Amino acid sequence: MNVTAAEVASQPDVWSRALDLTDPARRELAAPGERMLVLGCGTSWFVAESIAELRESAGLGETDALCASEYVPRRRYDRVVAVTRSGTSTEVLEALRQVPAGTRRVAVTAVEGEPVDDLTDARLLLDFADERSVVQTRFPTSVLALARAAYGQELARTIEDGRQALRAELPVDAAGIDHLVFLGTGWTVGLAHEAALKVREAAQAYSESYPAMDFRHGPVAVAGPRSLVWSLGDVPAGLDDVARGAGATPYRDALDPLAQLILVQRFALALAAHRGLDPDTPRLLTRSVVLT
Repeated sequence: MNVTAAEVASQPDVWSRALDLTDPARRELAAPGERMLVLGCGTSWFVAESIAELRESAGLGETDALCASEYVPRRRYDRVVAVTRSGTSTEVLEALRQVPAGTRRVAVTAVEGEPVDDLTDARLLLDFADERSVVQTRFPTSVLALARAAYGQELARTIEDGRQALRAELPVDAAGIDHLVFLGTGWTVGLAHEAALKVREAAQAYSESYPAMDFRHGPVAVAGPRSLVWSLGDVPAGLDDVARGAGATPYRDALDPLAQLILVQRFALALAAHRGLDPDTPRLLTRSVVLT
């Protein structure tokens, strides 16, 4: 088993550990009534998108999500949360340096003693969820599990579904798929983006992601017999017929969306193996993007 696969398999247990941080996460990520911005790059940006939707849906306050490189201090926020596994990504650090004085800055990270610590007022440290792999799997899902708990959701079924996702058969044989499309709605749009990124990173495969109903607005044009259209969460069932009409294979299941992401990660690893790739050494990628 490669390192990435071992970290994928550890997720339900790691989620259980993350729930021990629910009280401090409630203080830093819930903050009822405050206007909040969540920042990140790559995977962490997609986690930020999901957190923003989850927080607003819970009625806790206006919440925006931005790719850290696009942050410009135009809007007023009470709190800025930076999701950064390594605590060293240049774009995240630069964004935090621009946050106006008086705004509370919070880091959600897997490593302590890194530059992000000097730029924030508080830290949620998930060091038990850190990864040796360049490709992120258990850190982002643990952050989302923790955020959901902080917003009042019960995670017992999610954890059990995660274990089921580790035992389940993959939707199709990876050898028959060249193109994947991931669809989400609400907070699972961020999951869809993360799912597509995992396929690109681990398997160097053609993958896309969209808010579910936007699939009809152009993306369906490139779906075909070697396409897998994967729905995450409560995606309208009629889109399966749209996928079939294009000759593609639709897939959905009843697992919690976070557990569904485990199945996606496993599929990405199977696709990488089919292509003769080592997911522990993804092409052109590093653990953290540090710009000079």
